[in-house]
Amino acid sequence: MHRNIELYEFLVENSWQITEQWYQQLDDLDESSVYSTQDTVTINSLKEKNQEFVMQLHKIFNTEEKSFFEKFEEWTVNLAKDQKHLDTDVHYVVREFYRTQDIYLSYIQTFYKQNQDKLEIDQFFTWSNIVRKVFNLSVYIYIDEANKNTLKQIAAQKEMINELSSPVILLQNNVALLPLIGDIDTARAKLILENTLAQSAKLGISNLCIDLSGVAIIDTMVAHEIFNLIKALKLLGVSSTLSGIRPEIAQTAIQLGLDFEEVHTAASLAQALEKITKG
Repeated sequence: MHRNIELYEFLVENSWQITEQWYQQLDDLDESSVYSTQDTVTINSLKEKNQEFVMQLHKIFNTEEKSFFEKFEEWTVNLAKDQKHLDTDVHYVVREFYRTQDIYLSYIQTFYKQNQDKLEIDQFFTWSNIVRKVFNLSVYIYIDEANKNTLKQIAAQKEMINELSSPVILLQNNVALLPLIGDIDTARAKLILENTLAQSAKLGISNLCIDLSGVAIIDTMVAHEIFNLIKALKLLGVSSTLSGIRPEIAQTAIQLGLDFEEVHTAASLAQALEKITKG
């Protein structure tokens, strides 16, 4: 049996001492870590969160195990979503979980020694094991939330990069430019198609110059996506002009049997814009 009201009351009585001892042991020199802060408000917030965690942890000793873990898991998920901790490298946060665990177990050990005459050693091991179980769960939940946060940030960054990598730049008289730069794979080509159509409709352009001078290689699928883009733009009432086509890209297009007969082309961006403005 892990429950013990005397132990529970002992830990509650020493709660703030546990938190203060944890904070006094902090020695973090990495400025990216939330634990290195010198800001009083942030320091107090760290102590309060540690204290909240400790107070939740105490409940294992006066609550049925299944009921405790159900409520504790829900509470810990919310705690793990704290943005300041999510912005701190995972290994720093995990380190502090286990630092707190060591301190917490030392208080259980103290209680055991004070009551050794009426407690069995197995009781101490039972308490230690269930505390480790709680901390392992906490670490797992935090790492899981940190991973979700990282994936979310990567997705947002990727979306931003994709938007920036296919910007429709409005010039004048409803004329716009789509400068394509770097390697274009099939996935990026599809995003370019989607973003370009959306931006063209939003900007209300009538002529779009698609400049390929910054693209070195185009494969079969990408070439087809570019032609699909031109066809889709035509349906929106947007006239397209391809400029800056490299010789190797032109050769690839010919080998693929792509029909340039209805596609406006120009050797350079300057020539393309000149053609468009002259109508």
